[in-house]
Amino acid sequence: MARGRKRDEPEPRPTRPPARTPEDREQQLIGAAVDLAEQQILAGTAAAPVITHFLKLGSTREKLEQERLKRENILLGAKAQAMESAKRMEELYAEAILAMRSYGGHNSDSSGIEVIDEDDY
Repeated sequence: MARGRKRDEPEPRPTRPPARTPEDREQQLIGAAVDLAEQQILAGTAAAPVITHFLKLGSTREKLEQERLKRENILLGAKAQAMESAKRMEELYAEAILAMRSYGGHNSDSSGIEVIDEDDY
């Protein structure tokens, strides 16, 4: 007769391939925690704070919060680029003003002080 499995023996779990990114690893751990929490809840042995903590990690609200944080980081990066672009535009405007002055016959150095050529006398 075939030997049956005891009730207390856990089912053999299929092995998962190793995670390739930290985010994948986090998702694996969240999944394992949810699985364990489910087992403990069904067995009536679950500690509320532990289960609550790990269930929050996998909740829709937590995922939305993570997405919001990612979007805020993108926004901050865009703001930094805009500030750099504005600084570069200021430099270009200053160069253009100096160029226009020189085209207009006003020789000046970068300090804005007019330089008088000897030929002007």
